Amino acid sequence: MFPILFRVGPITVHTYGFFMALGVAAALWFIYVQARKLGYDTNKLLDAAFWIILISLVGAKLILFFSHFSYYLENPGELLSLARSGGVFQGGLTFGVIFAIIYFRKKKIPLWPTADLVAPAVALGHGFGRLGCFSASCCYGRECSLPWAVVFKNEYAHELTGIPLNTPLHPVQLYEAGLNFLNFIILFSVLKRRKFYGQVFSLYIINYSIIRFFTEYFRGDHEDKAYILRGDTALGSLSLPQLYCLAGLVAGIILFLVMRRRKSD
Repeated sequence: MFPILFRVGPITVHTYGFFMALGVAAALWFIYVQARKLGYDTNKLLDAAFWIILISLVGAKLILFFSHFSYYLENPGELLSLARSGGVFQGGLTFGVIFAIIYFRKKKIPLWPTADLVAPAVALGHGFGRLGCFSASCCYGRECSLPWAVVFKNEYAHELTGIPLNTPLHPVQLYEAGLNFLNFIILFSVLKRRKFYGQVFSLYIINYSIIRFFTEYFRGDHEDKAYILRGDTALGSLSLPQLYCLAGLVAGIILFLVMRRRKSD
């Protein structure tokens, strides 16, 4: 809706970047407060969070680059822009998890207790990120005739993301933002009543896989994406991102069962 938050002379502050920064700040604040309550080393965790966020951003951009290789090869400057997109979240999550496992072992940070603490923070930050997507008009939805459909009219947003103007669309960014905030509440509640290490993190993987699989049906920004099954309608199709979601769902369930069994042994 409003891709530019404000301008001060030559400086332009994009709404997407603002919400992304707000999401990172909220996630770090949550980790800091909860780490203190649980008696963890807050300095170690904040250092780890900084590097994980950085690697995740790089990973998200790399996956975005390879997903649209020819476009970004011709327009390399747009790859670094936060006005257009932060990248592919699933790619960032994968890079972040792999790096976190290596980093935690090197720094002797307990893996699963820390992963449980970080999982709600990721959901919280992601919720703010999707609000940024809505403001910037990226990750937009399919055309629809529902009462809550949104109509974008900003020409600059169209230039940045290619969103159709003056067309009622699913506010899919708000769907996912709301579901991510709900996921945060659920995960935080589970964290306070955790029965075994790895429980919260595995539930995050399960919950987000379901969220993304569901909202993918309403996405309209990547009609040219790869499909595993292509039907006449979105509901009759299975996209590559949804396949990743199914893989994540299976991995999350397996991790949950394994960590619960390890607790009982």
